[in-house]
Amino acid sequence: MPTGHANAANIPPALACVMGDMDMVRPLGLAGLRCAVVTHPGAPALHSRFTRDAILWDDPARNPDGLVEVMMAFARGQPEKPVLYFQDDTQLLLVSRNRARLAEGFRFAIADAELVEDLVDKGRFQALAERLNLPVPATRRLHPTREAAPDRVDLRFPVIVKPLTRRRVWDEADGFAKAIQVNSAEELRVLWPRLAAVGLDLLVQEMIPGPETRIESYHVYADERGGVAGEFTGAKIRTHPLAYGHSTALTITDAPDVAALGRSLTERLGLRGVAKFDFKRAPDGSLHLLEVNPRFNLWHHLGAVAGVNLPALVHADLLGLPRPAVGRARAGARWCHITKDRLAAKESGLSMAAWLPWVLGCEAKAIALDDPMPFLHNQLARFLPSRARHGAPDGAMTAQ
Repeated sequence: MPTGHANAANIPPALACVMGDMDMVRPLGLAGLRCAVVTHPGAPALHSRFTRDAILWDDPARNPDGLVEVMMAFARGQPEKPVLYFQDDTQLLLVSRNRARLAEGFRFAIADAELVEDLVDKGRFQALAERLNLPVPATRRLHPTREAAPDRVDLRFPVIVKPLTRRRVWDEADGFAKAIQVNSAEELRVLWPRLAAVGLDLLVQEMIPGPETRIESYHVYADERGGVAGEFTGAKIRTHPLAYGHSTALTITDAPDVAALGRSLTERLGLRGVAKFDFKRAPDGSLHLLEVNPRFNLWHHLGAVAGVNLPALVHADLLGLPRPAVGRARAGARWCHITKDRLAAKESGLSMAAWLPWVLGCEAKAIALDDPMPFLHNQLARFLPSRARHGAPDGAMTAQ
């Protein structure tokens, strides 16, 4: 296993404080870094051999100020400022909106505060796209809770409907997935009462034809000078549900046009830190920008095993240490979410006999021979006593 950096006194580098799951802990652990996880009780990452400490919380949206203070108390107890990583939009916004306070105790790389808000809120993102002439599909904003169903929408059908920002109430609505395909104005009017019941403002966007496998992505870490310190491209293999679902299988690609467009947009946005650009490739081969996520994500596990460890590059830069060697990411390397991908594979018609050797060949997955306890503990948790099921490293702090 690669070894971590050490300073002149041979003291281990600062902790990596991970607001995320094993897909963030593992790339940092593979770089030889010790992790403290900010997560909920019972999370698999608590049982990783790379985890040295923990801050426990149930919901980042509940009492975020309290969570920030618990995190600051944790940071004050460390000999060196930890490096902070954040994996979802709620965590990104918590760090961005409390960046001045958190910077007193943590190191982190993050985009400009206004840009973060522009990229997370889909309404603001649409306005940004119009200002900067970004290659996004034509989009309109809807207000189901305040408006009657429109007689017409100035877009070409089919369209997709999605919330301005990701919310649990949307994810838990029956049949909504990440987005909804609507094929006509009449179909939109029929759907309107269900959209109003969810209580969110929405975007309706012209759909780029083709399956989820035509979604490709560019992943980058832009340093404080705006230079591209590391990058790779990837594509979806499967999602669950198959249409507008969450990723269950991914692969590294070698797509020069995706990389070139991603670099151009990184520069145009003035972006710093890490980001994922999602594109959909139209039947004519053109690329259309769907969203930009300025945060860490599950792709960084796959990138690390493919040879481009973006979290490790961030860690080295923030500590003023030499960057780990970076080459071109190995095309064809694969990641999968084992349990959900079996469902996706079954829905797509792939037999167990064909899927099993495929998943065994995935380089990035929950089962790791050098760190088996997160997967095993997660599978056996229902049979364990409560104390073991919710176990955490000694000295773990709890946010109320």
